Amino acid sequence: MVFSIRFLALPFLLCSSVWAQTVITVAAFPSVDEVVRAALPAWQKKHPNVQVKVVSREFADHHTAMTTALSASSGLPDVMTIEYGYLGRFAQSGGLEDLAQPPYAVRQHQARFVAYAWAQAQHDSFGQIALPTDIGPGAMFYRVDTLQKAGVKPEQLSADWESFLGAGKQIKDKAGVFLVAHARDVKDLVIRAGVQAGEGIYYDAQGQSLVGSAARFKRGFELAKRVRDAGLDAKVNAWSNEWGESLKRGNVTVQMMGAWLGGHLQNWLAPQSAGQWRSGPLPEGVATSWGGTFYAIPKKSAQKALAWDLIEHLTLNKAQQQLAFERFNAFPALLEGQAGAYFEQPVAYLGGQKARVLWRDTAQKIKPSRVFRNDPIAEEIVNAELDLVLTKGKSIDAALADAHRLVQRRAQR
Repeated sequence: MVFSIRFLALPFLLCSSVWAQTVITVAAFPSVDEVVRAALPAWQKKHPNVQVKVVSREFADHHTAMTTALSASSGLPDVMTIEYGYLGRFAQSGGLEDLAQPPYAVRQHQARFVAYAWAQAQHDSFGQIALPTDIGPGAMFYRVDTLQKAGVKPEQLSADWESFLGAGKQIKDKAGVFLVAHARDVKDLVIRAGVQAGEGIYYDAQGQSLVGSAARFKRGFELAKRVRDAGLDAKVNAWSNEWGESLKRGNVTVQMMGAWLGGHLQNWLAPQSAGQWRSGPLPEGVATSWGGTFYAIPKKSAQKALAWDLIEHLTLNKAQQQLAFERFNAFPALLEGQAGAYFEQPVAYLGGQKARVLWRDTAQKIKPSRVFRNDPIAEEIVNAELDLVLTKGKSIDAALADAHRLVQRRAQR
């Protein structure tokens, strides 16, 4: 009978130990979810009784869910992953911890991070609402085989916009393919150049629209129209199936995006094109960023100490930052993570080019800028007006005037 009692008690004891585990939740999107999961074995050596639940949704679904959760102050994770374009909107919710305050006091670590990424997570009213983990220094990826066929040198693409367009016409005539996927890509880069300290892409330091006054918008629209009028773009939107096919088949010569695109090309967009792609400086030497990932702690988190400990491991641990880059192409926001032999190694997919050194140099040149709550909406408005210019013949001045009015209206809400 004694043996029976002990036998029956064992499952109960096991269940009790399971139920005694502390659970923290991380909300993420691909491929940040993979970065977090890969980091857990090392972190859980220090916290063996903590279960980490990673809730992953597609990029747009994740940010919609987090917007709803912050608005309702319910259903919030302990650690929230945020793409940089949503920082302003999420900060305005007032639902995130100020990491500059005790017990976090992150300002002691400021000098350890890329300056522009640190600045993006600062908000005048709500403090340091997140900590950067990866960044997207801007890069130009191009098909070297297409350039050779057309007799174009890489330097022609990077020199200036006149040279860029001239190279595009030569590529079209001699190689029979497009320069870029969409004329909008050119506009996107031009409006990112020359952003002044304290400003964002669309708003000035006071939160007023820059669309109608900053010369970079008119120049961006003009260059995009020249691309379209010359038939140099494939008229396909980024991340569409048609876009993926264009990159895969070599129907598009140049794609300007964050350095992380190199990993996407290698792993799923165009794996069969190894050796045919290279990375180079953006036209006119523009140093800008595309994307970046941050971790925040909601004020409603029930496990803030553990959440912060995990964020420290993900962002302040050199080995973890380098692991995320080597395995998932998450370019380190931590400066210490940008050192080491891996950065000097040739990238086989890019024909043996030491591209990581170029990306690191670009990251160091990017100037800090601000993000605003209505940035995603402002981007939609500007893109819609550019489409009217490209497809309906609307004048650039009228399009920018209308875009400015709508962007300013959003700023006043």
